[in-house]
Amino acid sequence: MDLKQLNYFVSVVDHMSFSKAAEKLHISQPSLSNAIKNLERDLGFQIIERNTRNSRLTEAGEVLYDRAIHLLSEMSIVKKEMEEVRLIGKGELQIGMIESVKYWIPKVISRYNEHFSGMHIRLMEVLGGDDVKNSLRKYETHAIITNQQIKEEDIEAVPLYKEKLVLVLHESHLMAGRESITLKELKHEQFIISTEGFQTREDILRAFALDNTAPTIKYEIERFETALSLVSENLGIALIPENYLQGPHDFSIVSKVIDSSALERTVYLTYMKDRYLSPAIKAFITEVENFFLYKDASVD
Repeated sequence: MDLKQLNYFVSVVDHMSFSKAAEKLHISQPSLSNAIKNLERDLGFQIIERNTRNSRLTEAGEVLYDRAIHLLSEMSIVKKEMEEVRLIGKGELQIGMIESVKYWIPKVISRYNEHFSGMHIRLMEVLGGDDVKNSLRKYETHAIITNQQIKEEDIEAVPLYKEKLVLVLHESHLMAGRESITLKELKHEQFIISTEGFQTREDILRAFALDNTAPTIKYEIERFETALSLVSENLGIALIPENYLQGPHDFSIVSKVIDSSALERTVYLTYMKDRYLSPAIKAFITEVENFFLYKDASVD
C-alpha cells in the first residue's frame, strides 16, 4: 500500500464513480480499477463493493477512507512546509484578516516589503470563528488577524489592540445630534447586525444583555460594508468597529461612541503553534506585533 494507491482510492470515493475519478486523475479507467484491485489484494480484503449500477464502501473501506484522508492531508502539509524551507526570501505569504484592518495593514506590508520584496502576498477575508480555525489547520493561511476569541491548544492567539464598537446612524436620524446615547434607547430601532457565528454579533448582544435590554434585529449581514450601505439609506442603525470607519467615508453617516465597556473588542494575530514558518513568514508576524508594540496599541 502506498500514497498513490490511497489517493486513487479517495478520488474514487469522492467522485462516487471510477470513470469520473479516472478523468480527474488523468489515467485510464482500467488502470484505476487495477490499482484499486491491487490495493485490495495488498490489504487482504475488499474495500469497495461493485455492481452494475453503483459502488459503495465496505465497512473496512470506510475505516480506510478516514485514515487515507488524514494521511494525504498530512503529506500535503509536509510538502508545503518543505517548499517553504526552500523558499527563504521568496514564495507566498497567505494572510487572513477581518474587514477593520484594511487601513493599517498596508503600513505593515510597506515595512515588510523593505526586507522581503520577493514575497507574493495573498490577503483574504476570514471572518467566522470556525473559518479561522479551519483555514489555519488546513494550511490555507499562514496567519490570521481576527477578533474571534480562539482558545485552542494548537493555535497561538496574540492580542494586538482593543477597539470600540461605535454607533453609526444616518445624519437625519433623530438621535444624530445627541451628545450621548444609551443602549436602552436603541431597543426599538431597526438594528443591523452580523449573522450568527461572528464574534462582533456576540459582543453586541452581550453588551445589550448586560444593560438588561435587547436590540430589534431587522437586518443580518456578513460585511460591515453592507451595514454602512443600509445606514446610508436610513434603513437602520449599526455598531461598527471604530477602525473600519477610518479613511474616506460617507458624510451622510454619523458615528457616536456609546458609554459601555462591553462595546470593546480585542483584535488578535493567530497562527499554528507547531507549524514550520520560514524566516520570511516569521518576519511578517514580528512586523505585525511590533507595529502595535511601538504604537502603544493604537492605530494611526
